[in-house]
Formats: sequence, C-alpha cells, structure tokens
Amino acid sequence: MTDTAKAVGAVLVGAAVTIGLGVLARLHEPTGIAVNISGFSSPQTVKVWLASGAAVFAVVQLVSALSVYGRLGVTVPRAGTLHRWSGRIAFLLTVPIAVHCLYALGFQAADTRTLVHSLLGCLFFGAFTVKMLVLPLRGVSGWVLPLVGGVVLTSLVALWMTSALWFFTTFGVQV
Repeated sequence: MTDTAKAVGAVLVGAAVTIGLGVLARLHEPTGIAVNISGFSSPQTVKVWLASGAAVFAVVQLVSALSVYGRLGVTVPRAGTLHRWSGRIAFLLTVPIAVHCLYALGFQAADTRTLVHSLLGCLFFGAFTVKMLVLPLRGVSGWVLPLVGGVVLTSLVALWMTSALWFFTTFGVQV
C-alpha cells in the first residue's frame, strides 16, 4: 500500500472518529454529573482553565512548527522536541474536558455557540487522529502534515473561543 493510500485511509479513520464521537455524544443520555477538582469553584472553571492551558500549548505548537519548517527566520533550539511535547501536553489537557463533555453534557445544540462547540470538539479529535496516523508516513506530499496540523490547531483555538473565551467574557475570570 502506498503512503498516499495510507494518508487517504488516515483521513477516513479521522472522519469515522469525528462522526463516531458526534453520534455517541448525541445518543448518550447526558448524566449532568461532573467531577470537580479541589481549588476550583465549579467543573466549568476546571474545563475553562484546562482549555486555556491547551490553547497556550497550541500556540507553542504553532511557533515550534514554524521554526521546524524554517518560517521564523531564526532557528529555535530543539524546536522539534518542543513541538512534540507541547502537542502531547495540549492533547492531554483536552482529554478530561472531552470526557466531561461527552459524559455529563452530550451533544449540545441549544444555540449557535454550543452547536459549533460540539461540532468543533468532534472535529478536533478526528483531525488529531489523522495527524497521528499521517506523522509516520514519509511518501506523502509535503503540504499534508502542515494542513492537518493547521486543522488541529484551528479547531482547538476555535474550541477555546467557544468555551473559555466565552466563559471569561460572560462571567469574568474565575478559579
């Protein structure tokens, strides 16, 4: 199987993850039960700060990727390592948020913001899946990985905007 065929397969798997998460979130009966972490005023504030942390690491991802691809004009030492670890941390910060959203809330479409947020959450994890499956492929076009990485970054930043930024502008900064 060629690497191009494998890349197409990766996109199909990512699409299945995206759709599967959406279907699961829609069909699952939301429990409304959430786990709070000591030191935070509510489960919502936990999610807001985890999402904000993930967004910060997403920016580190962008800058380190630009360095790896030689787009900054300067070389950042160990940019590849920084890119890998910032991505791992950003992803790990999103997992408890996704579990809470799927388990406690389900797929929400009460208004435009929550609908877009629900769709973006599914897209993020599908795009992340594609990126992880495309990473080891060597024979794909040079634009594929930056494109997929851009979708992951854009969906994560948009998730942050439709959740944490909305929360901060609506309720103020809280812990």
